[in-house]
Formats: sequence, structure tokens, C-alpha cells
Amino acid sequence: MLADATHVMPDTLKFEGDKLFFEQALDRAALIVHGRRSHEQQPNSPKRKRLILTRKIKALTVDPELPNATLWNPDHASFEEACAFADVTSGTVAIIGGPVVFNMFMDRYDTFWLSEAPHLRLPGGEGCFVGVPDRTPHEVLALHGMKPGAPYLLDAAHDVTVTPWRRVN
Repeated sequence: MLADATHVMPDTLKFEGDKLFFEQALDRAALIVHGRRSHEQQPNSPKRKRLILTRKIKALTVDPELPNATLWNPDHASFEEACAFADVTSGTVAIIGGPVVFNMFMDRYDTFWLSEAPHLRLPGGEGCFVGVPDRTPHEVLALHGMKPGAPYLLDAAHDVTVTPWRRVN
């Protein structure tokens, strides 16, 4: 699960090692992509260029509340057009969700970093991908041609890991 039943990431799902891994990865990204309800809420967040997916607009536009953010409706502009509007022509793109956003890029990822906290349960929560919990996140990634690498331990006390799932050519 990515969030609880109210679509909010509860504090119980936030682990210091995972947070640090995530924050460092975002600091290296040229562009962050997420939906309207997702945001990393970190000190460097306002400095990061981002695309925010929304169906409430038609034309690409600068977010009036976040000057580094472009509001993007994928029904009216391609990802490439949105990147050009945001003035991003190269570099790493970090897709931080939610499930519908992840799904849009499922066949484009070269690597998806899947964090897991195996002892935490969010009954009725929001699955990390479209199709979860009917399928496991591992099954969803495998269905899209990805294979897991070796997991990294991020929080020994809670067995929190992150595993790189890479595209098989």
C-alpha cells in the first residue's frame, strides 16, 4: 500500500532510511512527476522542477502556487511536450506517484525502486499500483517486463528494503 484508505501516507509508513534514500534520489533528478495528491514535502521540494498531472486543465501551464511546477493534462499534451514546456531536455525523471501516475509510465521505466515495509499493514489502503491488491507489486512489475535486483536494507529495525526493478531488454 502507498497510502491509507483516505489516500494519505500515514506516519507509520514513513521510515528514516527510506526517507533519506528517496530525498537523495529526488535531489539528483532533473524532473519530478506526480499527481495532484502526491508531494514529497521536503526542504528541497520548492527547488525541484516538477510535472503535476491534473485533469482540471487543458493547456500546459505553470502552477500559480509552485513556480517550478508545470500543470499537465496527459489527455491534451504528450509527456515530451510537457517536458519541453518545463524546459527539461535531459536527465533523470523521478515518478513519485500515485498509482495512476505510476501506471502511465509502467512501460517506460528503466528502473523502478520498490520500497517495502513487510511488517506494516494498511487495511483498505491505496495500492501502490493499479491492480494492487488483486496482484502483488512484484507481479505488476514483472508483467511489465521488469526483474528485481538485490534489495538494499534501509531500516534494519523494521526490515524496510528498497529493490531496484529493471527493464529486461
